[in-house]
Amino acid sequence: MSAQKDCEFLVKRARELVSDDPCAAKAWLITARTLYPADFNIQYEMYIIERNAERTASAGRLLYDMFINFPDQPIVWREISVITAALRSDSQEKHAQFLRGLFETLPGRVQCEMLLKATEQCFNTLEKAEMLLLLLKRFPESVVQHGINLGEKLLEAEATENVETPVNCFRKLFVCDVLPLVVNNLDMRLPASLMQKYMLKAAEFYIGYVTRGPSPDVQTQGSQEGGALKSPTVSRGSQRHVIDGLSEKSSVVAEPWERLLDILAVVGARCEWQGDKGQRSYTDMLQRVKELCRYLPGLEGDTRSRCCSQVVICAALVLFRSAFLYVSAVQPALFQGVNALSSGPWILVEDLSLVYNDVEMERGAVKHAHKKRKLADGREKTMSSDDEEGLGKGRGRHILVNKAEMPGWSETLESFRTARESWDLLHSHDGLETEFKKICASWKTDSWLWFRIFLTDTIIYQAQYRKALSSLHQMAAVQQPLPGQQSPSGQGSLEHHRALIQQAFCHYALGEYRMACEKLLDVVGALMPPSQEPTRTSEDQGKVKTRMRKGNDLRLLPCTTKAVLPFCLQLMLACFKLRAFTDLRDDLSLGHVVVLLQHDWPQGERLFLKTLEKICHQGSFQYENFFNYVTNIDMLEEFAYLRTIEGGRIQLELLPNQGMLIKHHTVTRGITKGVKEDFRLAMERQVSRCGENLFSVLHRFCINEKIIIIQSLP
Repeated sequence: MSAQKDCEFLVKRARELVSDDPCAAKAWLITARTLYPADFNIQYEMYIIERNAERTASAGRLLYDMFINFPDQPIVWREISVITAALRSDSQEKHAQFLRGLFETLPGRVQCEMLLKATEQCFNTLEKAEMLLLLLKRFPESVVQHGINLGEKLLEAEATENVETPVNCFRKLFVCDVLPLVVNNLDMRLPASLMQKYMLKAAEFYIGYVTRGPSPDVQTQGSQEGGALKSPTVSRGSQRHVIDGLSEKSSVVAEPWERLLDILAVVGARCEWQGDKGQRSYTDMLQRVKELCRYLPGLEGDTRSRCCSQVVICAALVLFRSAFLYVSAVQPALFQGVNALSSGPWILVEDLSLVYNDVEMERGAVKHAHKKRKLADGREKTMSSDDEEGLGKGRGRHILVNKAEMPGWSETLESFRTARESWDLLHSHDGLETEFKKICASWKTDSWLWFRIFLTDTIIYQAQYRKALSSLHQMAAVQQPLPGQQSPSGQGSLEHHRALIQQAFCHYALGEYRMACEKLLDVVGALMPPSQEPTRTSEDQGKVKTRMRKGNDLRLLPCTTKAVLPFCLQLMLACFKLRAFTDLRDDLSLGHVVVLLQHDWPQGERLFLKTLEKICHQGSFQYENFFNYVTNIDMLEEFAYLRTIEGGRIQLELLPNQGMLIKHHTVTRGITKGVKEDFRLAMERQVSRCGENLFSVLHRFCINEKIIIIQSLP
């Protein structure tokens, strides 16, 4: 008891002297340790003085002594946990740097033993994994013993924690830290199946990381499955995505696609995959597996299995990367960190520049469309872009885009082409398709909104419109806007009409004009017409004279009112055009065509003259909405001319209730004269409206006459 009291006295005396005379304090403690070498408190006090003075070498020696002589003291482990925390953190604070330096003074064997024992003291899976990771990184020889075990523990923790997304703290540690150590360690003999399993785990993480949706300001952990479209008016680049359980800095993964390629190269070499190991790009990889595919039918056994795995994994990675690059260009607001200010969403639609062509040219194309559709829709397997069967339209179609509005148009179209090529390759053999479907099921790709957008655009490219409609309905369900996501400008809602516009032209392509118009009128109803009509550029004026288009080109249309409203008007014109020029008389459709032809005038001049021909042939024309919506001076002049003797004295009933008036008063010549006077006055009034904003007039037409427009189509 007296010895204990003596020790306490010596320690107390040293503490009193430490601030005024540190040398005297040290002398007291050296004396105390000489007298009582087995007393822990004396040793610990000596360590505290050296640590607080930040004397690295002496503090390290004392910590080493305590670790060897007093391994069961809780205070020692508390101190070690503070040091290992500093090792795990990337803090540049002075004290953290001192603690890391202190650890470096310890002999390697002690460092290894200390980290192993510290790992055993951890009860938190994540902390334990980070501690073991420290050990593996500092002592690569320990990877053989602990690497696989640590990897499996992390994957097990991920499964038991029921995390919703592959972008979680366990997978991040496994993929970014543990996996590179394991696959690059040549002393480990790993079965190919395990390597491929790990490869797919890494791919799922990196793809999930790159394609994660923008997080709302409050919650940083957003599931990408809910990916409702956001307004592109808000830049997402500034938002931070913090992975639950990790710091903001640890949540950042630099160059994910490059890292994935690095892992793939190592796994490929270790699994003895075919091909030049030096080719290090996704494009090279696709070319390599395309060549391999040619030999696939002649292979058997392990060689076939190995070749199949190589083709599926490589082609799938090229597919998902290229599809992401395409969708991030056409729908940037879907993704975290993609600057949506630079470019809004884009819609892949049929190019309608031939809508003003003569009707007779199109009749032949439409005549047997139902047979072609049956053939195309009967095929379950996704049609290759170069497939001769089905709708010939799907073969080698051009995608037109305004290059000034989309600066990266070339890369975007190339990504779309590469992704389609990879998709076709993965569906070119039953064996490949089966393996690829397993990956998709495991990753739940059905819930990836961005991938559904790519698939829908691919089906549209292949002109499989019935299948495209089914895909668009699936997409529309996922795309329902969440509360609070509408932007004041209405741009957010415009993005949600992307699917409606594509549905409309699919219905049109299938000859379902009424359905097409219903969708178009829903879209137009949500738009605000531009305050100014766009001035026609030289490029626009010259577009009729450019090379003769095949009529099955596609166009990437910017999702803006300025582009969408004209497209909707053109598509409505296309719906009414064929109906208006049949042998049967249909004045209502003919009237709608006249109203719609005002847009983009004089592009539709030839078609307008065709309309006048038909009216002359009929001898009369009734359209009571004429003076509400026709303000084009050239058209007004032509209709005024039709009433003259030279124009054929065509009976025009263009005023509301004019037909009833004539029917009841044909006997009285004065009434008829009055009708003529009304017509002349109406024409004069109409000429004064010629300066009105045409978009406003046509927008009003779509809103006010919605029911009549829809009902006038079968």
